[in-house]
Amino acid sequence: MGLAGLPWWTTDIGGFHGGNPDDEAFRELFVRWFQWGAFCPVMRLHGDREPRQPQVGEGGGAACCSGAANEVWSYGDDVYEICKTYMNLRESMRDYTRKVMEEAHLKGTPVMRPCFYDFPDDTHCWEVEIQYMYGPKYLVCPVLSAGQRSMEVYLPAGASWKAMNGGHVYVGGETIKVDCPIETMPVFEKISQETA
Repeated sequence: MGLAGLPWWTTDIGGFHGGNPDDEAFRELFVRWFQWGAFCPVMRLHGDREPRQPQVGEGGGAACCSGAANEVWSYGDDVYEICKTYMNLRESMRDYTRKVMEEAHLKGTPVMRPCFYDFPDDTHCWEVEIQYMYGPKYLVCPVLSAGQRSMEVYLPAGASWKAMNGGHVYVGGETIKVDCPIETMPVFEKISQETA
């Protein structure tokens, strides 16, 4: 969407309709969506959860029944702790995000962009479909499958990469296997880039 000129693209984290906060499968989906949402131009938790609440009253807006609770603490203590981690992470990136959004406004530079945008000479970056760059600094690798606890990540050539959740530094141009327990989504910070 960023390449199409829509830099402030987002989703309703958790979807808008359906999803029971007490269902373990939905909790996993919610966590993974929340982690990914921290690296979207707009991080927005919104929606109408299940089960629907009973109607109260007869007139006015009474026919518009409310859904179940949808605050981050509504999903249990474990999910709440993960969400707090990612809310704090998003807050810690406030200045960076503002700078990237300013560039989007002034120059049309996408906030979320495919790897080839920043690494056009790396032919493998033109084939990567899931991971993306959040601005020029962060390589984001969303976890998209239920139960997934490891994944392969391609680190673009021409840069060194530091794992956000561990600090290990990797040289770009290689595919690595990384763990992604439910508490973390793989994100790498570009710490240096070669110049031609």
